[in-house]
Amino acid sequence: MIFESFDKKKIFVHEWLEAESPKGVVQIVHGMTEHAGRYEAFARFLNGHGYVVVADDHRGHGKTDGDTLGYSAGNMFADTVRDEAEIAKYYRAKFPASKYFIFGFSYGSFLTQSFISKHADLADAAVIGGSNHKKDFEVYLGSVVSRLKGEKKPAKLIEKLSFGAYSKQFEDGQWLSADAANNEVYAADPLCGFTCSNRFYRDFFKGLKSLYTKKYIAGLKKDMPLFLVSGAEDPVGEKGKGVKRLYRFYTEKAGMQNVKLVLFENSRHEFLNERDGREEKWNAVLRFFEENS
Repeated sequence: MIFESFDKKKIFVHEWLEAESPKGVVQIVHGMTEHAGRYEAFARFLNGHGYVVVADDHRGHGKTDGDTLGYSAGNMFADTVRDEAEIAKYYRAKFPASKYFIFGFSYGSFLTQSFISKHADLADAAVIGGSNHKKDFEVYLGSVVSRLKGEKKPAKLIEKLSFGAYSKQFEDGQWLSADAANNEVYAADPLCGFTCSNRFYRDFFKGLKSLYTKKYIAGLKKDMPLFLVSGAEDPVGEKGKGVKRLYRFYTEKAGMQNVKLVLFENSRHEFLNERDGREEKWNAVLRFFEENS
């Protein structure tokens, strides 16, 4: 469906609503240089267990901005967080008797980290997948580099410094997943693998700077259930180190009372799309929804 957001921007939203008397709504927040259509198989799985699923293609991504992949006018991070809030309001009103869950992955996990502070009242629980606690020199360096050239230009240097570094950590050069077939499908998808603009990264790093502050902590709902889940070999989460740091932040510094952490062994970034252990991974996420429905 086409959803009109707060600033009249047309956002494409994928819907998987084939669940009678749904016990929950799952709003998926996809990652960088991909699109929400890639989550269809997982969404159908959730449908089969009584959950309706919705997922938008973010600004600069997918069917929302297919002609300008990697770029959209405005603040691409902050505006996308607001999009997620408007979408949540719409589907909460459509399914008022159902629990409401946010599931953010990768770039979407950082959007979700922002969401649960700015819009804590719109979600009953959240999954933060393929993530990290990003408050380091890399964020500030990226902020500087992203301003060196025009905002619409592809940020090839940042891409090389990040994704290029990830690839070097594996003999096969495939940091995305340990599943060759999944990597091939991703590479062949015309809506995946593009280079995001300097504008995208400028806004992304600005968004990261707003996390983990006193203001951020004050906005969190301390009893909201959180599920931090990643591949144990995911370079985005520093192979578990950054995810554990995020867990300590939420439990120790932010005082959140119901935080769960799972790292899947031998799994890289896209743990949901790897065929090995798929049943275990999908059921772990489902179990979190079931426990909080």
